Parts: sequence; structure tokens; C-alpha cells
Amino acid sequence: MMSSTSTTPSAVSPDREVPGSPQPRVFIPLFVLSWFGTNLALSTIGGAAIPKAFAFLDDSTKEINLSIATLIGGVVVMIVTPLFGRLSDRTRSRLGIRRPWILGGAIAGLIGAIVLGFAQSLWPIALGWAIVQIGFGATNAAVHALLADQIPARIRARVSGIASASASIGLILGTQIIAALPNDAQWLWFVVPGVIGAVLSALLFLGLDDIVRVEPRPAWSWRDVLSTYWLSPRSHPDFFWAWTCRLLVTMSVFSVATYLLFFIIDRLGIPKETASGVQALALLVFTVGGLITNILFGWISDRTGRRKPVIWISCAFSAAGLLLAMFAPDIPMFLAAIALVGAAQGAYVSVDIALMTEVLPHFRDAGKDLGIVALSYQVPQFLVPMLAIPLLAIGGDGPNYTALFAAAIVFGVLGGLAVLPIRSVR
Repeated sequence: MMSSTSTTPSAVSPDREVPGSPQPRVFIPLFVLSWFGTNLALSTIGGAAIPKAFAFLDDSTKEINLSIATLIGGVVVMIVTPLFGRLSDRTRSRLGIRRPWILGGAIAGLIGAIVLGFAQSLWPIALGWAIVQIGFGATNAAVHALLADQIPARIRARVSGIASASASIGLILGTQIIAALPNDAQWLWFVVPGVIGAVLSALLFLGLDDIVRVEPRPAWSWRDVLSTYWLSPRSHPDFFWAWTCRLLVTMSVFSVATYLLFFIIDRLGIPKETASGVQALALLVFTVGGLITNILFGWISDRTGRRKPVIWISCAFSAAGLLLAMFAPDIPMFLAAIALVGAAQGAYVSVDIALMTEVLPHFRDAGKDLGIVALSYQVPQFLVPMLAIPLLAIGGDGPNYTALFAAAIVFGVLGGLAVLPIRSVR
């Protein structure tokens, strides 16, 4: 059964603190599994499979090709994610407001993964990646909105922390899958994570007791469409600063994660045939460090009601870890530095989404507003490749990863400072 409600703010029950109806016991496990699956698909395809494909197709142009494909995918997902969130808010369907987007997006994402599986040059890869971003971007927008729709604030940090931890597990599992698959079976690098993401999202589609809206919605104007991508910083300053924090922290991590495989090949001197295994090991220690702090700091944050100190601590330790990684002379030192960065990021993501949901303007447009939240994660996919091309070219003697890591450190420090002006959350 799906709840049928107009979901006005006054309809929020005090015991649930959210507009949705009570969910079956399987809801939170399925919610986490869907989060895990979509993030496994996106992070594995974008962070491991596509870089590996470019390294094998043309090693001499791999950085430029990856930057172009990532840039195109970033532009696409920046456009569609908030739009899909807004459309899900307006959806009138017997299936509910989120379920059609969860399932439809998963199917489209799987189609994009199949396109990538058989792509042999830059532009087909860019096309396939754009389709993947559109599909799983729709699913992600709907799943993120469920945090505000269906999960009470009193457990939101813990649930978002567990979901974020599952995303980290998805990343490491995905890279392990890519490392284990044959080097001459490119289609498997893409189709396997695509299938996992699609199947786990379909399970949430089946298990969600969704909100069903029956009242007519006002007609859209162009102003409404443009507002999908905008919330006034003057009217909602806390939301703006929390959004800015997430943007900068994501840029810090994404700058390193995008080019991690190439760093391992070019800076640490690992052959491309075995570099995926070292990448998987680096992400394993990153994930283990993050899992420990994720659960711990999510619990501490919920118990104390404080979010901002966790962010300050995480940004400081992330900057320290990136500094160590930048000058690491060998693999053991590099792995230790990555573990420190992972621990810092685990603490950050334990409160990140909880903080964002607590500064949302209102519940009724949660899909739209969380679509704007998602932009703070998607915009770096556009900005980082643009900045990385000139940064990596500094000096002209091979890719300048020192400059790239230095920029990542600056982004992380600024992200920690961005939460200082927030007043409504401690």
C-alpha cells in the first residue's frame, strides 16, 4: 500500500517528523541497498571503468580524454538531477511520487552501461556516460528525497551515515570487481556494475510505501523551471553555506578520486595492467578508515545534536592526509595517507546529508531542494575537469599531480570554513 496524501506541511505527524506514512520494516534496508547500488554503479563506472578504458585505448591522451568525458557527464547531470527532483515532487501517479523515477532511472542507467561496454573511442564513451548519469541521476534524486519524505530527523544522521558508508563499500567493491575482471573484457567492466545498480534500485521500488499525490498541481512557468536550480542565498543563508561546504569538500575529494588511477600509474610507477589492483587497495583502506569514523561520528552527532564540529575536524584531517599523499615516496606511505583521508571523509559524510536536510526551506519541495543539494555534488564533475587540465599541465613535464593535490587541499580547508556562518544548526 502507498500513502495517499496532499503532504501539506501541517500534515506532518509529530511522531514521524516527515510527511510520509509508516514504512514496512524492510524499507530502511532496501533504502540503504538502493543507495549502495546506485553509488556502486556511478563510482565504479566513472572512477574505475572509464579511466581503465582510456588507459588501454590511448595511454598518451588518457588525462585529456577522461577530463572531456567527465566534463560532459558533469554538465548533463547538473541539468537533469534538480529537474528530476522537481518533477518527482509534482508526479501524480498510482505508483507514487518517487517510485517511477527510481525504476525508470535504473533502467536508463543500465542502458547507458551497455553502450559504454561496447564503446571504443572518446565520443561513444562520453555518450554512454551521459546516459548513465541521466538514468542513475534520476534514481539518486528520488532516493535522496526519501530522506526528507520518509526518515525522521531523530535518526536521519545515523541512516544517512549508514547509507554513505554503504556507498563507500560500493566504491571499493566496484573497484575490486574491475580489478578481478579480465583486461580484454571491457563490456563486463560496465555492465556488471550497471546491473547491480539497476537490480538493487528495483528492490526499493518494490518495497517502498510511497506518497501518492492526487491534488492538481499548478501549471509550470519558465520562472518555475529556472527556480529548480536556485534558492536565494539571502532568503536561505544557512542552506547556502551548507551547500557551499558540500561543494568544496566534494571538489577536494573528487579532484583526487578522478585521477587516482593515473596517479598510481604515472607517479608511483605501477604498470597499467596491474594498476587497477593498487587502486582497489587504496580505496579499500580509504573505505575502512571511513567506515570506522562514519558510524562513530554519526552516533556522536545524533547524541549531541552537533554537526559543525564534526565537519571542522574532518576537513582538517582530510587536508593533512592529502598533504601526505601528495609527497608519498612509495605505496605504503601513500596507502597510509589515503586511509587518513578516508577516515576524515567518513566523519564528514556521517553528518553531511543530515545537515543539508535540516536547513531545507520546507518539506513539500524536498525533491526540488534536494536536487539543488545534489548539485553541490554534481557541479564538481563539471568544475574539476576544467581546472585539472591546466593544473596537470603546469611545468609541461608530464602531469603535475602536486598542483592537483594542492588545489584539493585548498578546497577542503575552505569547505570546513564554510559552515561557520550557519546559525540554525550547531
